[in-house]
Amino acid sequence: MRINAVSSGLALEDLTSVLQAPNLDAIVVPKVNRASDLHFITDILRHKLPERHPSSRDASSNPLKILALIESAEAITNLNEICKASPYLSGLIFAAEDFALDLSLTRTPSLTEFLYARSAIATSARAHDLPSTIDLVCTSFRGEEGQRILQEECLQGKGLGFNGKQCIHPSQAEIAQRAFAPGEKEVEWAVRVVTGDKKADAGGQGAWTLEGKMIDMPVVGKAKATVKRAELCGVDVGAVREKWKHQEPE
Repeated sequence: MRINAVSSGLALEDLTSVLQAPNLDAIVVPKVNRASDLHFITDILRHKLPERHPSSRDASSNPLKILALIESAEAITNLNEICKASPYLSGLIFAAEDFALDLSLTRTPSLTEFLYARSAIATSARAHDLPSTIDLVCTSFRGEEGQRILQEECLQGKGLGFNGKQCIHPSQAEIAQRAFAPGEKEVEWAVRVVTGDKKADAGGQGAWTLEGKMIDMPVVGKAKATVKRAELCGVDVGAVREKWKHQEPE
């Protein structure tokens, strides 16, 4: 559920109503410019729903999550403090249109004017181990051209370190999910790396090669993360493992 910004003076009233919802999973907080914005939200959540604090001992408490919208120059300069501001914080969302307004930018098809901000958001989220990094909205969504642009934006965002994208129309969801999920060849390569590495490790090998490419700890770590993401995306990883169960380290 998205509430009004803390700076609007309406956030407390919003939360008083919203926190009564039985199936509430996350609070989207717009215009998070500084850590104090999330301190305000955190204090209310602790007071209103203490049983859903992330540190609750009750395993079934389903901790609430906060997703913070980053949409100003001030927010970009305060990312480190924002990322540390709340135990509820689960991710950052880049609001490109408001960011463009704040900096008097003109959005272009290449999106290069947003490169610094997008990189900063994805890097900060990773540095503070936030699970969600959600990229800017694609304003084109109708017809084949709109779908092509959406596909390109998703792949660009994935390349910058984002793991999701905002959607403004139901037709965008499937394309975004497919783009951010590991591809068939990506999953196959990752499974081969993980399978081969287990055998290399058992044989006392450190670095090894696969199809002439060096495989070391960072590569294996990325492969394991890819396999885990593929499983979460519903990919039949078991079938791929079965296919490559005889993979040997070269």
